[in-house]
Amino acid sequence: MDSAVTVTDLVVVRGKREVLRGLSFAVPTGQVTGLLGPSGSGKTTLMRAVVGVQVVRSGEVTVLGEPAGSPTLRSRVGYVTQAPSVYQDLSVRENARYFASLYGMGAREADAAVADVGLGDAAGQLVRDLSGGQMGRASLACALVGRPEVLVLDEPTVGLDPVLRVELWDRFHALARAGTTLIVSSHVMDEAGRCDRLLLLRDGELLADSTPAQLRIDGRSDDLEVAFLNVVRDRQEVAA
Repeated sequence: MDSAVTVTDLVVVRGKREVLRGLSFAVPTGQVTGLLGPSGSGKTTLMRAVVGVQVVRSGEVTVLGEPAGSPTLRSRVGYVTQAPSVYQDLSVRENARYFASLYGMGAREADAAVADVGLGDAAGQLVRDLSGGQMGRASLACALVGRPEVLVLDEPTVGLDPVLRVELWDRFHALARAGTTLIVSSHVMDEAGRCDRLLLLRDGELLADSTPAQLRIDGRSDDLEVAFLNVVRDRQEVAA
């Protein structure tokens, strides 16, 4: 299977701390790859490296056949950070239409992106008046309007109620079926089962590059959180 993202021997150091420790993996094209692990495991740093805004000590990150951060990737890679990346003094609709104009698209595409993230009824509201979860979805709409080939999402479901989480994950899989490659980070293990593939991080190390089904086998449990903990314990026993 073709890979949209390839990471080879990636090392990132901050101060004296090695945040990412020689990671190597490939992200399949047209799938939802979950990047999971506890807070502080290096998920955001890895995503920043994929979009080319993270200084790295060594290693390589290739996205769509180009070095991460290459100018040619700017219109092909979308990135939604944990902090909303939208203008507070504009409405949801105005934000989406502004970003659409940057990609040479019109109001129809912008309004469709707003509807796709479930903000059609709030399209006329100023972003500063939205809830945290709504702001996150407004940022997602602005990323979707450019129709990126690779979409990197840093904990996009934080603060959403269960119904909205399910709707958003359905949208992610619809994008994947249409050919978009998604990397979605989360620290909530019950979201692992919604991914096609899993990258499990802990303390800057890649513990597993697998599928939910294989993780259940390797971790000896149908509960993905228990399976993850078993994989961690197995690693610790080997290291000891």
